[in-house]
Amino acid sequence: MAKANYKPTKSSYPSAEDVTQVKLSNGITVLARSNFNSPSIAIGGYLPAGAIFESDEKLGLADFVSSALMRGTQTRTFDQIYNELESVGANMGFDSGVHNVNFGGRALAEDLPLILELLADSLQTPTFPKDEIERLRAQLLTGLALRAQDTAEMASLIFDQALYENHPYGRPNEGFVETVQSITREDLENFHRFCFGPRGMVIAIVGAIQPKQAVEAVEKFFGAWQVQGQKEAQSLPAVHPITKTVKRHHTIEEKSQSDLVIGTLAPTRKSEDYMAASLGNSVLGQFGMMGRIGNVVREKSGLAYYAYSSLNSGIGPGSWEVSAGVNPKNLNKAIDLIEKELKKFVKQGVTKNELADSQANYIGRLPLSLESNQGVVSAILNIYRYDLGMDYYQRYESLVRSVTRDDVVETARKYINPDKLVIATAGP
Repeated sequence: MAKANYKPTKSSYPSAEDVTQVKLSNGITVLARSNFNSPSIAIGGYLPAGAIFESDEKLGLADFVSSALMRGTQTRTFDQIYNELESVGANMGFDSGVHNVNFGGRALAEDLPLILELLADSLQTPTFPKDEIERLRAQLLTGLALRAQDTAEMASLIFDQALYENHPYGRPNEGFVETVQSITREDLENFHRFCFGPRGMVIAIVGAIQPKQAVEAVEKFFGAWQVQGQKEAQSLPAVHPITKTVKRHHTIEEKSQSDLVIGTLAPTRKSEDYMAASLGNSVLGQFGMMGRIGNVVREKSGLAYYAYSSLNSGIGPGSWEVSAGVNPKNLNKAIDLIEKELKKFVKQGVTKNELADSQANYIGRLPLSLESNQGVVSAILNIYRYDLGMDYYQRYESLVRSVTRDDVVETARKYINPDKLVIATAGP
């Protein structure tokens, strides 16, 4: 069989030419793009009502509220909402982060009005029914009980607490058992009343619909939404870089595995250092069988069940982490190996072939990530959220190819100091 010789062109990627951007009078931004290759639409978006609005005493409140939005509204019960979605094969859901409450869904294009109606209903008029709230609280508490026995989750939690000390990024979005238990129905109602509103909300729609029609549909269901006194998030406080290696251990007895997270601060998503850091991280602990970290710690030494690195960059300072799961008796050996690999990475950077392989991987997987409507929704939301410019994907290949070995090693040295790391472990 002849091999298909199809290569996507830059013009097929989202751009200012084919993504319609309209700001409604109440502050909602609508992003819309057509794709008539499929009869469906995908929808996604966010509004600024995340954990940054919580007090320390009520940690988990934003997560609780977002989880409760579809548990009942002024016009529909929990069952009615899900029955309406299932009757047309659609789906919709919410989750929360530090900055935002996020939402997403998909349906046939003809069912976009239903999705928008249910979305508007859930966001604007949730009633937080008492029985549903207590059922949800029980689920959240069960999740926290499971987290407390999960070595990977607890290592990650104490890593964040140490790296982002006295900062919103150091608090777990799910809260703690005592904070979730203390949250009242009145707390949920007040958080919704003052934090949920149209200002700062972004909604993206991609699929078999003309952008003008998508904007009109959002206007129909959200145009009249007004919230007096909608809170604005305070600006993020500064993150103070660690001045020496910090070690934290969380004991969970009778576990056959220990998990570790070793790392430091990373650039923001909009930073000029981001692409060099991302490509460097690919070599360090992602590409192939989890990069150098996976090769040295897992493949060659057999010390870990898994080992990889990750770069987590967003609105504020990100984190550059190496994670591994090991036999408890191999914990110190694995830490030593990871520290040696970080020192080598900072000293020598990446080879010409390693960088070229990662660059080819980044460029090759881009069109795959944009094949679905949901992929395009995610892409244009990221462009908007991090102010990357609507021509970002037109520039993407040149941005990737322009990173040099010198850029990678300079960025690594700027952010990773092997003598100033947070080392968080959890296990027996």
